[in-house]
Amino acid sequence: MKRSVRRNLRQAGTAASAVLFIVFLICTGLAEDGGGWIYHLQKQILNTSQEMYMPVLTWVNRTPGKGPGEWIREKALAWIPLISYAEDQETYDSSIEDEETLAKILEAQANDENAVDENGNLIGEPDESEADTAAVSPTVDTSIKKLRDFEYLLSNFYTVDSSTMIGSDQLNADDLLGRSMKIDTSTDGPKVLIYHTHSQEEFADSTPGDTATSIVGVGEYLTELLNKRGIETIHDTGVYDIINGKLDRSNAYEYAGAAVEKILEENPTVEVLIDLHRDGVAEGTRLVTEINGKPTAKIMFFNGLSRSRTNGNIDYLPNPYIQDNLAFSLQMQINAEENYPGFVRHIYLRAYRYNLHLMPKSLLVEAGAQTNTVEEMMNAMEVLADMLEDVLTGE
Repeated sequence: MKRSVRRNLRQAGTAASAVLFIVFLICTGLAEDGGGWIYHLQKQILNTSQEMYMPVLTWVNRTPGKGPGEWIREKALAWIPLISYAEDQETYDSSIEDEETLAKILEAQANDENAVDENGNLIGEPDESEADTAAVSPTVDTSIKKLRDFEYLLSNFYTVDSSTMIGSDQLNADDLLGRSMKIDTSTDGPKVLIYHTHSQEEFADSTPGDTATSIVGVGEYLTELLNKRGIETIHDTGVYDIINGKLDRSNAYEYAGAAVEKILEENPTVEVLIDLHRDGVAEGTRLVTEINGKPTAKIMFFNGLSRSRTNGNIDYLPNPYIQDNLAFSLQMQINAEENYPGFVRHIYLRAYRYNLHLMPKSLLVEAGAQTNTVEEMMNAMEVLADMLEDVLTGE
């Protein structure tokens, strides 16, 4: 902050110096012109007006002579090296502050992944303040013909955070649906790793301190369900959002990423990463529907694009697997729309990375919220396990 203030003061000083210097040049030039300076000034104003409103006439009437404006321009150009120096210094300061910017981005990334309005609804999402416990019928057309329409795909399947942007080149249905998410079941060893960047997330009726009733317990249940389906899965219960005994998410993604990379080295057969979270909404919001006669928490898939709307690609948060990540979440979304309509919310797209660069088949899941019950969360895992089995094995 102090560096920014100093930089702004320096820029203001440079600009003021430039203005004073140019005024000096003008005054000097006019003084040398003697008593006819008023005439020259009027002529210069007339020429400028002609150049602006009658460019053709100006070209026809142009003369080879050098007016006061040309003289002043030449004098001002001699001062350009000073301007270049100031610009060089500004670039230097910006490059230093990139480290601070990165730290702020990583901290923002570490907080709740989504953005909700004052009503607790995702920006761009329909009102979900009341429980949807009635049977739900399909509301979107998942035919490839419709999905090839970028505007249709975007509006019916995605919510794009104001911090980022996406185009038809990335949301190409043929490309995303053509990428195989199938895992190799012919080899032994775990295929799926479930972990929790935010392990302290709990629910409406969680027992404080009992991990079995927290997001970790929900992840354990999903692990059991996948293993029962023949998809060998391991569960990392590491804690990455507690520092010195206090909740601190500022470096949670960095700590989780380092731990996951080590687990992947020890388990090279893993092909799928699932970072399982719980959303945070207003207390009056209930993200719940009914599936198979059970109250079931809704879920949301989340993608980071490593791209800021303001500055473009975030080069220091590279992700070579963005298209694969997008393919995974879209295929899961379509499976849910076809088999469990009402279960998934729109896929949320945001600017950062969220460790989705660690593997092509990486999925960040926001399951329910703090207003859901543990039972609703466990029921959601049964549906999610079915979807994962369909997409990962085709069965």
